[in-house]
Amino acid sequence: MNKQQVANTVLHVVLGIIFFVHGLAKLQMGLDNVAGWFGSMGLPGFLGYAVAFIELLGGAALIIGLGVRYVSILLAIVMLGAIFKVKLANGLLGGDQGPGYELDLALLAAVVYFIIAGVKGPVDRMFGKKQS
Repeated sequence: MNKQQVANTVLHVVLGIIFFVHGLAKLQMGLDNVAGWFGSMGLPGFLGYAVAFIELLGGAALIIGLGVRYVSILLAIVMLGAIFKVKLANGLLGGDQGPGYELDLALLAAVVYFIIAGVKGPVDRMFGKKQS
């Protein structure tokens, strides 16, 4: 692995852990509760299930480096939803109304990098796909 691949691997493993833990937290909260929370924001409840599984499975995929670019597209959509539907009104750093969107914005920037740069993880490279 060259330096760029090592840096990309560190980044997608760390992001994978973050997304996995957030998905796991939603499962531990109870998917029905998550669906209800989404409903309270005017979103279809099934999106709560989808987001939980995208974060959990997408995080796991990032950790092992499988489908990094494709998983990043799904995670970017989740982060855009979190920013614009949930946290934008709270401001960048948040406040009394709840957390801000600074973490979501940083995560969005990282997955957008993976998408634009065409980052491949170690498992992707094992299957012979060339680094873009």
